[in-house]
Amino acid sequence: MSIKGKNILLLGSGGRESALARKLSQSELCGNLFIAPGNGGTGRYGTNVALSPLDFDALAAFVDENNIDLVVAGNEDPLVAGIYDYFATRGVPVLGPSKEGARLEGSKDFAKQFMMRHGIPTARYSSFTAGTAEEGCRFLESLKPPYVLKADGLAAGKGVLIIDNLDEAKEALRSMLSGMFGKSSATVVIEEFLSGIECSVFVLTDGNGGYRILPEAKDYKRIGEGDTGLNTGGMGAVSPVAFADAEFMRKVEERIIRPTVDGLRADNILYRGFIFFGLINVGGDPMVIEYNVRMGDPETEVVMPRVTGDLVQAALAAASGDLADVPMGVDPRAATTVMMVSGGYPGSYPKGFKITGLSSEPDDCIYFHAGTALTPEGDVVTSGGRVIAATALAPTVSEALAKSYAAVDAISFEGKYFRRDIGRDLLSLEK
Repeated sequence: MSIKGKNILLLGSGGRESALARKLSQSELCGNLFIAPGNGGTGRYGTNVALSPLDFDALAAFVDENNIDLVVAGNEDPLVAGIYDYFATRGVPVLGPSKEGARLEGSKDFAKQFMMRHGIPTARYSSFTAGTAEEGCRFLESLKPPYVLKADGLAAGKGVLIIDNLDEAKEALRSMLSGMFGKSSATVVIEEFLSGIECSVFVLTDGNGGYRILPEAKDYKRIGEGDTGLNTGGMGAVSPVAFADAEFMRKVEERIIRPTVDGLRADNILYRGFIFFGLINVGGDPMVIEYNVRMGDPETEVVMPRVTGDLVQAALAAASGDLADVPMGVDPRAATTVMMVSGGYPGSYPKGFKITGLSSEPDDCIYFHAGTALTPEGDVVTSGGRVIAATALAPTVSEALAKSYAAVDAISFEGKYFRRDIGRDLLSLEK
């Protein structure tokens, strides 16, 4: 049976969804592409629809009315809330894990137990609740600084604290267990600190043991140059990552990817979608910092432009449980992205500033909208903290960065801020 003209509903509104929408729209197998709710730039790839990714009943009505063949969940919230299971009862494929599988991101304690059970290398840890807070303090005393404390549940990227002082770490533990992050920190995971360089690896899996490894990436979370200041959703990303050579990636696949895929099957956890492995290179050996159950942001903005092959074909195959014969490759060029953000981010910031310079993209550059909106007059304005990612492709990381920064310079809006050192730490490793 032909799979041409498949109608797709993509859920989300950020830069990640912009990159996914672009890749999906390039497929000859893509019929109508809808993005819910989308942003000021996703309309170039499909049709924005004013629906919340968490309003499952409204989504179901839209799916029925528009003959949707595949739902793609961009971010984690609908997955953790059980969108896969909701639509499974209606016979609509969803690219993403079941609610149980989404616990790999929705609960850090669940993820750590999974890793321990399946022999996947990760930091030593223990979990604590309000009733065991003093035991948590004693566990902190057994560790060397800095101390890593993580809210067990989703906390919008703000639930991880890294503290150098033991007494401050104990106080932070008590504050977290008392509701610093609401219900998300009712349980707190304390980990030993791992020293090394981080990177992200992505896999698309079909739930039956088949998977495809996508290009790796490194993102930059801190607001300030030199990795200083507050954490953000991500200020830029680079792919490939120089230290993630063939030997390192062999270890990643053998020690982490395969045990994860096999472990999900062994535990009877249905998982058909993307797995994000947050890794750290400790003396040449990869260890898992965290799992996410979707693609990363802003990593998707450098990963998707490097993926060769048909994403719609791969997504349909993964969602149906059979990736075996689907080809996916990697563009040998490097990709870099630099995020332009609103002044004041990640704190409070004003919105509604007109964005200029978007009318033409430089060669081999893509503007992925994140926090943008369209006015009734057709102007693109700022509507979020992270506004636009300037992605570029080139033979080397250094050349791609030069193009990304040139593209950033072509965009103007009041309060625009960006880091000027994205990828700089990797340039000395580039061959």
